[in-house]
Amino acid sequence: MSSPSKRREMDVMKLMMSDYNVEMINDGLNEFNVDFHGPKQSLYETGVWKIRVELPDAYPYKSPSIGFVNKIFHPNVDELSGSVCLDVINQSWSPMFDLLNVFEVFLPQLLLYPNPSDPLNGDAASLMMKDRKQYDEKVKEYCERFAKKENDIKCTSEDESEEDEMSDNESGSSDDDNVAGHADP
Repeated sequence: MSSPSKRREMDVMKLMMSDYNVEMINDGLNEFNVDFHGPKQSLYETGVWKIRVELPDAYPYKSPSIGFVNKIFHPNVDELSGSVCLDVINQSWSPMFDLLNVFEVFLPQLLLYPNPSDPLNGDAASLMMKDRKQYDEKVKEYCERFAKKENDIKCTSEDESEEDEMSDNESGSSDDDNVAGHADP
């Protein structure tokens, strides 16, 4: 049997060679983000989420930590932290599973079959049980506001251009301050 570190390398490489966009955090294989598209024929199908994956030292014998970076309205995803409990989809982790299972089976099942009776987000669970139509509308609103790839790219470029403008203005104002500081007596 291969060592946990070899298995970690193999699973991460397999994920990187698949159709998923994987962005490593720092230099190690322990933390990374993966772009995840909502499953077809679900309320989430128009969304693209950045999923943060943290692999424990004991991976694959211990399950990965999975969390949504951008917001999602779902009864089994904590709205503030984005954390997901893998048990919520009636699967218990096994070393037989790999990272592709998380993105091709576990997360799609989670989004396709929300379980309001075991919530991490009480508001979503309550709304889902009381008013399904309003719940569906709120899910779609969250997808539109927080889970659009174009919005993510657009926000990033706007933030950078605003920072550039601010730094230009700051450098200009410091020149003006120097000039104003040398007034004639």
